[in-house]
Amino acid sequence: MAETPGRALASFARRPMRTVRPVDASDVYARPRPQLARLAANGEMRHVANGYYTVVPLEQRGTDWQPTLEAVAAGIAVATYGPDDAVLMGISAARLHGAIPRALATAVVAIPRQRPAVNVTDRDGIVIFVKRKADQRDAERMPTDLGRTLVTTIEQTILDLAHRPTLGDAATDVPAAIRALMARCDRDVLDQLASAQRLVAARDRAVRLVA
Repeated sequence: MAETPGRALASFARRPMRTVRPVDASDVYARPRPQLARLAANGEMRHVANGYYTVVPLEQRGTDWQPTLEAVAAGIAVATYGPDDAVLMGISAARLHGAIPRALATAVVAIPRQRPAVNVTDRDGIVIFVKRKADQRDAERMPTDLGRTLVTTIEQTILDLAHRPTLGDAATDVPAAIRALMARCDRDVLDQLASAQRLVAARDRAVRLVA
């Protein structure tokens, strides 16, 4: 069952968001946990959260490379629920859309089932999960430093931020983020989403910020 480290890493790197759990490596290693820990100790993988590892890009090995918290959050969710059932939303989507320039210590991702927050182990950070099916949010695939993942669209992100501005412990960044996104949004799409999702009040709050 065992493979050489190089072949194993190549196999892991082909997984969505380059992120694996010990259970995902059971077809490669008879005892995956110590093997993944060894790869992390060698700098070939990064232990990003309890039970989750990401493959360090070949060109970054031996450096202080660190994936963004948003990419880590997506990787955790994708490894658990699959690439079509995990959507970065709220402040994390705003970060991906360039509306929040500073790095945050909290990431927010929508998944189909409720689960507790996950503390990130390679930095001071936490991933918050929101129970919501992917098809209930308008989303698009966007690049991260671990791969492409679903992220709420600009219009959906505006509505989510205005509806729950304190989600993710970055409320002070939300008004400026909404203003930045409003300058780039399609107002017709925004109106349609607000009506369909019963978020008209959130839409109105966003509009007032740029009035």
